[in-house]
Order: sequence, then structure tokens, then C-alpha cells
Amino acid sequence: MFHHTQGQKGRFTRAIGIALALSVTLSGCSTVTDWFSDDEEIEIRRLDPINAEFSPNINWDRDLGKGVDGYYSRLRPVYAYNKLFAADRHGVVVALEPDTGKVIWEKNFATFNDDGMWSGIARLWESGVSARIGGISASDRMVFIGTENGEVIALDEATGELVWQKNVPGEVLAAPASDSGILVVNTGAGVLYGFDTRSGEQVWRHESDTPPLTLRGISTPIASNGGALLGTPTGKLQVNIIDSGILAWETQVATPSGATELERIVDIDTTPVLFGGTIYTVAYNGTLAAIELRSGRIVWKREYGAYRNLSVEGNRIYVVDNNSHVYALDRRNGVELWSQNGLKGRSLTAAEPDGDNIVVGDNWGFLHWISKENGAIVSRLSLGGDDEDESVYVAPLSVNGNIIAVTRDGVIASISTP
Repeated sequence: MFHHTQGQKGRFTRAIGIALALSVTLSGCSTVTDWFSDDEEIEIRRLDPINAEFSPNINWDRDLGKGVDGYYSRLRPVYAYNKLFAADRHGVVVALEPDTGKVIWEKNFATFNDDGMWSGIARLWESGVSARIGGISASDRMVFIGTENGEVIALDEATGELVWQKNVPGEVLAAPASDSGILVVNTGAGVLYGFDTRSGEQVWRHESDTPPLTLRGISTPIASNGGALLGTPTGKLQVNIIDSGILAWETQVATPSGATELERIVDIDTTPVLFGGTIYTVAYNGTLAAIELRSGRIVWKREYGAYRNLSVEGNRIYVVDNNSHVYALDRRNGVELWSQNGLKGRSLTAAEPDGDNIVVGDNWGFLHWISKENGAIVSRLSLGGDDEDESVYVAPLSVNGNIIAVTRDGVIASISTP
């Protein structure tokens, strides 16, 4: 439950399914499990006192379907066309006014049997058979949705009406991306697709190697400058020509090592960041790299391992590593500027810039504001009341000077800071 804070408005409360603690799962797993001993978990849950420099305020909050429960998900809201687009895993998709939380339109892609009765696992959900939404994006005046069922859906951004729907053989665990009228869709089967954004016609496909064992997630592509950029489960960064899908170049960022398949996991599950002609990416096994866009040449490498997205602002990169340590680096040379280790083991989200600070969410429903200048924790807010069902599982989103955060049980909230 939210703490009651001045300015907080209506709160819809409910109890749901299975809690989540660890954020990394292996391919084929749908839920995650915490293997900490009781003493270890107590130590991780314990937060050191801070000298808060300000008090965040909840502007509005509302229920967003059923959330994502205990499933792996990177279902982050998207801001475009003066609207906030968000979804829950089971099929609810909404467009909201970002300043008020008012619903502009709402659709539900969960399905029912013809007789109105649910079957099998669907009986667990009030909304029918789960659509298993894996990612949402907005561009070209449309909202694009990918699902674990292999569906790619295009909606009109103004009304939510269905424009087209296609199926692909493979889970879509990441948001699609588009540029130059081509929608790029990455799948867990190792196949990248290009669709015409207006008609949904498949324009091309590109298949890559997939190792025997990978992390559950896949890299969200970015589409820019006539290319589609993404990381691969084999530790490469690749660029495909967006019009044809032809591979322009690929660079080995992380190299497998070790005697077992588990030790040899080198997935790049993060979204590449393109900034000033340089691509920044990080692999799970411990390689952070800056790569020249035009040639694929590696400019510099550093030893940081992460499955959370990087954040780049100005001359700084913000990294949340596999242990939930937070770092600021100089993006020009990779030199570490500061580190914050006080949130170790709390399954932090990626960092989002917010004024003079960055903000991260954690597995127990807290938001933490960290100074860009020195890495000190300067404020925090509990959205979950120490309840793992209300953990903040994807990076907060900065919209119109406010922070938008979503919890695992499906609450979306707008938070302001002085």
C-alpha cells in the first residue's frame, strides 16, 4: 500500500499472486525465486537512514489491470503524443493524461472462450486468457505491442482502435521499434523482423544464432539513422539496414568463457544507447563498451556486468550492475566517477535522470533518488509498503517534470519532487 502523502489521490488496493525477488531468470522460466537465507534477506531489506534533501509527493495513482505478477517483464510505460501509454501483461492497454492520470482510452486483449467460460490457467485471471504482453512502444501515430504469444499489434494512438495484427514464430519479450516506416521486432527465437508500420506487411526477416542457454530477456532494438541496432544472446552488437534487414556490421562485445553453459552466458539483453555517433551497450557477463556507429569499432571497454539498461545524459553514463550497485562513468572514456553500493541486492531498476538526480526503483516498492554529482542517496519514497507484490520492476519514466512508476501488481503512479 502507498504511504499517505500530501497530494496523494485515490488508491485502488487488492491482493494478487506470486511474489518476485530475483530479477534474472533463465530462458524458459516464467517466474523468479529468491534463494536468500532469512538472515541475508533481512540484511538486504534493511535500509540505512539517509539525510533526505526533499520529500517526493504522489500526484495521482491508479490500477493498471493485473500488472505482471511474478513473471519476468520489462513492460515499461511510454510517453508520446502528449499521452502516457501503458499495459499490463494480461492484456489491458491504456492511454492516460500524464498530468492527471485520466483514462483517454482503454483496450483489453485478453481472450475468452465462446461460451464465456475460462479454461485451464485462465481461471486464475478475472480478465480471461492472458495476452502475455511483453513490450509496448509508440511511433508513426500508432502504439505497437508485442506479446509472448508471438503477436504484433498496431493500435491507433488517438483512439486505441486496432490497425493491424500479425503473428510471428517466437516470443516478443521486448518493445518493437520503428524508423522510416519499418517496425523492427526482436523475438526470443533469434529472428528479427521488419514490418511495414502502416499495413503490417512483413518486409524482411533476419535470423541469428542462439546459444543453448540464455537469459530470459532479449534486447530491445532501437531504430535510427536507417539502421536497427540491438544486442544478441551471443554477446554481439549488430546493426541491420532497416529497409532490407541486411546485416551492416556486428561486433563481438563479450566473449564466452568458462567450462559450463551457465558460465558462458554473455547475453546483451539491454537496449543499445545511441549518443553522438557512439553506441553504448553492456553485457551480462561483465563488459561495458562504447562502439563507433559507422564502423562498429570498439572505442573503449570496461568491466561492468548488467542486464538493466544504461542511461546516458550529457557526458555521463549511469550503470546499475547485476548486484544493484550504481555507477556514474564518463561516457567519453569509461572512467568511473562515483559508485553507490548501499542498495546491494535490492534488484534495482535501471536509472532514470530526474533533475539533479537519478531515480531507481527496487524489489520492495521503494524509489531512491541518487545525486548525479556524488552518488549520495538524497531521498526515497515507498510505493509498496515493503510488499514484494508492489515492487518497482522497470525503470521509472520522467514525463513533464514528474516521475512515472509502475508496480508489479499493476499500480501506476505520478510522483513530483520540489
